[in-house]
Amino acid sequence: MEGFRTEHDSIGEGKVPSDAYYGIQALRASRNFRISGQSEYPLMIRSMAEIKLAAASVNCDAGRIEKQVADAIISACGDVIEGKLDKHFIVDPIQGGAGTSLNMNANEVIANRALEILGKEKGDYKTVHPNDHVNCGQSTNDVYPSAGRITAIRLLQKGINRLDELQAAWDEKAKEARDVLELGRTELQDAVPVRFGEIFHAYATSAERDKARFQNAIDALSVINMGGTAIGTGITASPVYRENIVPALSKVTGISLKKADDMIDATQNADVFVYVSGIVKSCAVTLSKIAHDLRLLSSGPRAGFGELKLKPKQNGSSIMPGKVNPVIPELINEIAFQIIGNDAVITHAAEAGQLELNAFEPIIFHSLFISLHYLCNGLSAFITCIKELAVDEKQCRENLDQSVWLATAVSPRIGYEEAAKYAKRALREHKKVSDLLVEDKRFTEEELDALLRDSV
Repeated sequence: MEGFRTEHDSIGEGKVPSDAYYGIQALRASRNFRISGQSEYPLMIRSMAEIKLAAASVNCDAGRIEKQVADAIISACGDVIEGKLDKHFIVDPIQGGAGTSLNMNANEVIANRALEILGKEKGDYKTVHPNDHVNCGQSTNDVYPSAGRITAIRLLQKGINRLDELQAAWDEKAKEARDVLELGRTELQDAVPVRFGEIFHAYATSAERDKARFQNAIDALSVINMGGTAIGTGITASPVYRENIVPALSKVTGISLKKADDMIDATQNADVFVYVSGIVKSCAVTLSKIAHDLRLLSSGPRAGFGELKLKPKQNGSSIMPGKVNPVIPELINEIAFQIIGNDAVITHAAEAGQLELNAFEPIIFHSLFISLHYLCNGLSAFITCIKELAVDEKQCRENLDQSVWLATAVSPRIGYEEAAKYAKRALREHKKVSDLLVEDKRFTEEELDALLRDSV
């Protein structure tokens, strides 16, 4: 048939577009798994190619692949790493087979590009074979999870950078608002005064804590099972390969990777992804809580708290003129909801693995990559939102003066029950606690001002 080449696999023969770098196995998988309609995450493709590049180099040194073939494979891997062949990765990221389809998609693309480099026709696998050469010494069961870990590490590193920016933004706001008093609230009820600078510094502290957790996640993911092949025993891989593949891959990726002490455990268990997803979820939950705070404190503009001013981003209603919504904090909330859901998927998928391999790593990685991708992009928007944030000092003072927090401050001097009477009376008579205390000559205005200064 014109415009097609014939390829075969263990299932049988099939027609592949003659200009395609993918082969029959990837084509079958693309037809079997029409699920998300999405392409594989670009960083995952890059990670797969980096593994193939390192493997070709080590296998050449071990005498398993001729230098000319290895050099062509390495060159082809370089093209994939640069993103030149992304459109030829046609397998849906949600797939059965524990990642075999993506692995073979990579093997076929790299083999056919290597053939082209050697002046051969695509599909002429006698010279460069997807399995015998590109996949030499490997199995999907060590390649795919290792690529997933490398990809997640890079996304976590990006997340650390964003969290660093977030921390800096909150620290700057803390300096700006260090002397602004606001009414602290517990369970959405009036509590006691606090400085806005302290609130913002607390938000910065949470970002610092998340950065440390992300680094812990990177450390956990850095332990890989490359060289374990099918179930961790290293079958089909040469001793030279098993000894050198992880150091070679560390050099290619620029990531300090370590070989697992127990390769069988590292191949069959996916609990590390539950751990990492939990860290990502924890970050999202904290960010969402802060976003809720911003929505409450900026509520109004006339009938809400009104203590914070978010920069208007867009019209808030198709029917209510002048309405502006807190769309960026809302965005952070939505991202958190998605990440919480992804964490549940990852947990169930990790639990469902049987015996020597977890077959559900494709949905684990798809969910984890989405979580990290959304989180990083959301952080970028949130950082801008925070930098544009303003404190309404006048509104803060009005809210503080209208509250009955002063009853708490005077209770050590006049007793809890007596202070409660003043609080109730102030609410009943719509007066300030301070005015009642001065009227009854319990305190002078100077004494009450001193109490306010000492309370924060």
